Amino acid sequence: MQTASDTLFKTLADPTRRAIFERLARDGEQTVHALTDQAGVSQPAVSKHLSALKLAGLVRDRREGRETHYSAEPRALAPLIDWTSRMTGFWQGRFDDLEDLLKRMDQ
Repeated sequence: MQTASDTLFKTLADPTRRAIFERLARDGEQTVHALTDQAGVSQPAVSKHLSALKLAGLVRDRREGRETHYSAEPRALAPLIDWTSRMTGFWQGRFDDLEDLLKRMDQ
């Protein structure tokens, strides 16, 4: 069974999705048309990527007339931030152990 974290990581593994999310986070709310102009892929492809990002909770949409506006949900990155923090602690501990070993070997 896939967890929310698995969905998040799988969604962000795609470089086009990451670029769309980063653009929304950096530039704010955008329409599908505005995102398509900068994405380098077709409008249907952008819509498909936005659907995946929405499913992962990374974007939200808002209808205004005939247009849909998308915005980033940075709080959805919390599992990624937690994971990288744990990995940072893990590797820092390993490097500290290695440094201690090297110091003992030098004596």
